[in-house]
Amino acid sequence: MTHDEDRTGTGPGVMAALGNAAIGALCTAGMTNIAAATRHRARDSRRPLALLGIV
Repeated sequence: MTHDEDRTGTGPGVMAALGNAAIGALCTAGMTNIAAATRHRARDSRRPLALLGIV
């Protein structure tokens, strides 16, 4: 994952942790193609929330 983090301070570590958490959630849900699952969820803002059981 590439985000425009500033590469100093805690930013890169936080972004890596968030990316790892997202990948972990997708894997736990049984997704095997992480890139396709990420694109699918990015098309509708409710999908990532549903994955986490929030909506």
